[in-house]
Amino acid sequence: MRGKYRGPIRGWLVILPMLLAACGGGSSTPGMSGGGGNPPAGSGNANVLTYHNDNARDGFNDQETVLTGANVNSADFGKIGFFPMDGGVDAQPLYVSALNVGGATHNVMFAASEHDSVFAFDADSGQVLWQVSLLGAGKTPSDDRSCNQVSPEIGVTATPVIDLSAGAHGTIYVVAMSKDANGNYFQRLHALDLATGAELAGSPVTVQAKYPGSGDNSSNGYVVFDPAQYKERPGLLLLNGVVYTFWSSHCDNRPYTGWIIGYNQATLTQTAVLDITPNGNEASIWASGAGPAADASGNIYFLAANGSFETTLDANGFPVSQDYGNDFLKLSTAGGALTVADYFNMYNTVAESSVDEDLGSGGALLLPAQTDAGGTVRHLAVGAGKDQNIYVVDTNNMGKFNPNNNDAIWQELPGGLGGSEFGMPAYFNGTLYYGAVDDVLRAFSFSQAKLSTTPVSQSANSFVYPGTTPGISANGTANGIVWAVENSNPAVLYAYDAKNLGHELYDSNQAGTRDQFGPGNKFITPTIANGKVYVGTTNGVAVFGLLH
Repeated sequence: MRGKYRGPIRGWLVILPMLLAACGGGSSTPGMSGGGGNPPAGSGNANVLTYHNDNARDGFNDQETVLTGANVNSADFGKIGFFPMDGGVDAQPLYVSALNVGGATHNVMFAASEHDSVFAFDADSGQVLWQVSLLGAGKTPSDDRSCNQVSPEIGVTATPVIDLSAGAHGTIYVVAMSKDANGNYFQRLHALDLATGAELAGSPVTVQAKYPGSGDNSSNGYVVFDPAQYKERPGLLLLNGVVYTFWSSHCDNRPYTGWIIGYNQATLTQTAVLDITPNGNEASIWASGAGPAADASGNIYFLAANGSFETTLDANGFPVSQDYGNDFLKLSTAGGALTVADYFNMYNTVAESSVDEDLGSGGALLLPAQTDAGGTVRHLAVGAGKDQNIYVVDTNNMGKFNPNNNDAIWQELPGGLGGSEFGMPAYFNGTLYYGAVDDVLRAFSFSQAKLSTTPVSQSANSFVYPGTTPGISANGTANGIVWAVENSNPAVLYAYDAKNLGHELYDSNQAGTRDQFGPGNKFITPTIANGKVYVGTTNGVAVFGLLH
């Protein structure tokens, strides 16, 4: 196919070959294997197939048997390699263990670039197993559309999603933006064979949509999706055979509205379209790259950016013109359609939207079932945005809108964060971890379905804009480690004891320049799998692991 890598297999550009020779190979995890033949020595079976590990978006890998509080320190742990790529890596790297590629079994790390390329690397040796360009004939990546949020080019921005059971070898779904020489812009959804990178039947499909309404960019009674006005920033969601895409604006450059578009994963035919501001404007879905969450009943949860919201409600408590700017939303997918099933919006939402102090910078996380003080099992979701408050909603009754200085939700922590939230938390063993802008990383515990009103621990260091979206590794509930990246220059990878964030285990500045990996890459989320940590950068993926 066009752009497929056909040259010799490349190795890492830095020290990994020497480390492997000195240390006898990769990690030494005993007795672990995955599907697809005999796994290489040390292979793990903890796949990372979607943004933040699963559709709850908890960021938790509970099968990490290599990395522990005893060996994650600057003497034993550090940067062991770098996977070079052809552009910035804004999407979270994904990981598949024991995948058969070309007749051999590999642990594979998948990464996509803003230059519209997808790479499959041997996660242990750094070999490029395949590389494909998603650019059609005569196409280039998009320019930054006069917005510095993703710059200087826009290609693949959203974290892809993988289905190991789709197609002959598994499938990775990717959205890519491009333009042609005449200045026309394109958004395309691709389905690639996991073992070869080849486009599957029906792939790619060009994203086109319209929805009944009179809002921004409407014509003849329909709001029309203009591919030039959007980028696919939130991670893709694969739910019950449908790949859902969620669309962000370029800065606040109107006209734009809030689009969700679903595609059948087998055929890539469009199955559902929803515009959450069909008769208004703005309210795109940004989430700083966080993928919307989904529950076992097929409901989708996310936070919408500032935009139109009618404070006049219908008899059921929904805005009369169906505009849901600055909302914490629950969408139903029943019957294959997308509909707003419930929502929460703050009493002061109009004032917040008018000064761009919205929820849309944050991502939603679904918590495991919690039992309250009265013995009732609660199903909760949590989210935060720019107003520094933490909002916990009961997904069975989210609270809707109450204008009388009262947010009727399960729990609210006013000023729970020390800065605006540009990203999302992680959850592990009854504890929620948040890292807001210019704030420390904070841990809040749950008891009787309520969040502690103050942190139970926090890091000594703070994180510059945009704060940090942590990830967590553990072996079940043992050896919990919280991983976080700071968007500084040089960027810093931190590791903390999950039981006490005041106990820093490691950071990539501790060994001088040995473990540094260049300037930060804003919204990147670390991927932890099989004894290694993968961090997207401005020109590739840095790899951390045991040094010997």
